[in-house]
Amino acid sequence: MEKFIFGKTADERTVEIFTFTNQNGLKAKITSYGALLTELHVPDRDGKLGDVVLGFEDLESYLKGHPHFGCTTGRFANRIARGKFSLNGKAYQLACNNGPNHLHGGPKGIDKKVWSAGPVKSARGEAVKFSYLSPDGEEGYPGNLQIEVTYTLTNNNELQIDYAATCDQPTPINLSNHSYFNLGGAGSGDILAHELRLNADFFTPVDETSIPTGEILRVAGTVMDFTKPTPIGSRFAQLTNKPVGYDHNYVLNKAHPGELSCAAEARDPESGRVMEVFTTEPGVQIYTANYLDGRFTGKGGTVYRQHSGFCLECQHFPDSVNRPHFPTVVLIPGQKYTQTTVHRFSVK
Repeated sequence: MEKFIFGKTADERTVEIFTFTNQNGLKAKITSYGALLTELHVPDRDGKLGDVVLGFEDLESYLKGHPHFGCTTGRFANRIARGKFSLNGKAYQLACNNGPNHLHGGPKGIDKKVWSAGPVKSARGEAVKFSYLSPDGEEGYPGNLQIEVTYTLTNNNELQIDYAATCDQPTPINLSNHSYFNLGGAGSGDILAHELRLNADFFTPVDETSIPTGEILRVAGTVMDFTKPTPIGSRFAQLTNKPVGYDHNYVLNKAHPGELSCAAEARDPESGRVMEVFTTEPGVQIYTANYLDGRFTGKGGTVYRQHSGFCLECQHFPDSVNRPHFPTVVLIPGQKYTQTTVHRFSVK
């Protein structure tokens, strides 16, 4: 593992970047700004390494703003309706930064903070732990929230992300990684031919502002069905949302709540790269980069256009804090929030 200075923020805070390489040659780069994955190089069927995540080569580009490339999102990943929730009889109002709703922890969520970072010992491979104390009232959330995120690049060709958090007041929490993947390589075009399978028989339909209606519906016989490997773009013509594409939460099939189990498998037929995703979380959001429109130029001068990547955001369901029948997202003092998500790479 190597550590370098990635740059400084506007308030002169030093940002570090860590480079991991496993014994098989896989390489990951992760920065202390937003506990953010900037690069992930994995082999294709011919053994050629390619960077499979969208992002930038320099800190300045991240500081200018971006659509959450590679970052740790929170305190609450995804949306909260109208930015409102109540806990123990007290009403809270958060920023509405996505139309009428609150998204990904607000305008200055944990993805825009500089985290403390350092290597940790792991029997599975190289690992770095990132830590951040989100103070009481930050972005409108109650309580001090101590967060830790540990990335491990294992010698089994896995990128494992372990999350932990504690609080001193009841508070909602829903952490996720927001990497945009393109298994053909970050500059190889769109992901419409990627084949996707989701281990989910149900999904949570949404209203016109992407807030769950509260229903939990079967995917069978609908354009939402990815229970068998299906090209991501094969049914776009049947979708009615604009801009076209998927931006939906799926309810993962679980034998037991909190178990680490397979959530998804994606494959690029051209390169042969396969990514399996395992998680302890109850849901996964599939997002097909519908809003990328060419405004961002990334690594190697690549212009990121619509559908040039896809996200598999392992999470609790959107707006769970307002939906008592969804799995709870409220953390209370004395409890510890934990979750694990694993990205495993191979070829087929």
